[in-house]
Amino acid sequence: MLERPPLSLYIHIPWCVRKCPYCDFNSHESESPLPEAQYIDALLEDFSQEFGRLDTDQIELQSIFIGGGTPSLFGGASYKKLLQRINESLAFATDIEVTLEANPGTAEAGRFTDFREAGINRLSLGIQSFDDARLQQLGRIHNADEALKAIELAKNAGFANFNLDLMHGLPDQTAKDALNDLQIAMECNPSHVSWYQLTIEPNTVFYRRPPELPHENILEEIQISGQKLLESQDYHQYEVSAYAKPGNKSLHNQNYWSFGDYMGIGAGAHGKITLPDESKILRTRKIKQPNHYLTALNGRNGELKEILTQERPLEFLMNALRLRRGFSKKQFESRTGLPFGEIAKRVESQVENGLMQMEEVDDELLISTTATGYRFLNSVLEEFL
Repeated sequence: MLERPPLSLYIHIPWCVRKCPYCDFNSHESESPLPEAQYIDALLEDFSQEFGRLDTDQIELQSIFIGGGTPSLFGGASYKKLLQRINESLAFATDIEVTLEANPGTAEAGRFTDFREAGINRLSLGIQSFDDARLQQLGRIHNADEALKAIELAKNAGFANFNLDLMHGLPDQTAKDALNDLQIAMECNPSHVSWYQLTIEPNTVFYRRPPELPHENILEEIQISGQKLLESQDYHQYEVSAYAKPGNKSLHNQNYWSFGDYMGIGAGAHGKITLPDESKILRTRKIKQPNHYLTALNGRNGELKEILTQERPLEFLMNALRLRRGFSKKQFESRTGLPFGEIAKRVESQVENGLMQMEEVDDELLISTTATGYRFLNSVLEEFL
């Protein structure tokens, strides 16, 4: 039976100071001045429309993630208004996680304090590297000293829970360089590290003019050595590119990857909503261009698409198998509305091949990849096409 999973909210702020050459997100170089107040009002209208899709008011919001672009270009007063107005319609869980992405180049002491007072209790800092030459290659507007300063500002503003975003496999990067970035990050004692390999995406400057990336054997050395270093410092991998100290896994990440629900508001924002009474799961996408989003008169939906019954198993697995712990049989059934038998034979085949495993934990059947299966996750997922 299809049940409603936990609910999160994603809020997209589409502007940044400069578009990075590797970035394929819906981000646009900022206007001057930003239409901050107008955009907050548009977000509230957008939220009202999304909230109207829910078929019950007996639900709490588990997490909020404000991403971009560069959300730290907006002030704390704007976020205070936004969060308070949302909370008037939708109850917040007592332990709600409210994350805001911030770039070191936009870090100001007063602004971080204002974010905290607005109700934001977690920051995600887009460091990417502590090497000035690498930062220039990536088109970042900050340097290593400013990155370290931003981390201190976050701590001084009361953010004990913060994530550092780091990239590896950068142009001409050696394994020593990559590990040095990780070591500096861990010396800053973040609660969470997002550590992911640079990939060249379509519709980016790097796609049109590809930089020379490290050889495959260097990338493998970076991955293996980096994971060992993180583990040695008590940062445990719980998702493909997410590492956390005990008790500090991101609630938002976990809900997203376990096929939870999330409303998406803001220019280009994506969402996923379950409607148990209608036996439907919907994916939403908002109008991408900020100016079109701001001036829309007949709603801000760019796309509304149902996840068909036959598509649900693969959609679920593409998310849930990114988590190291995998998923439970009960979770598969309640979040897809399908019996576990839909995938049981193929799971058993993968178990025989040493790529997946099933185990009973506290009277619950858990399904996950083995270490080998996790390493070759795309190959595992191909078996479910």
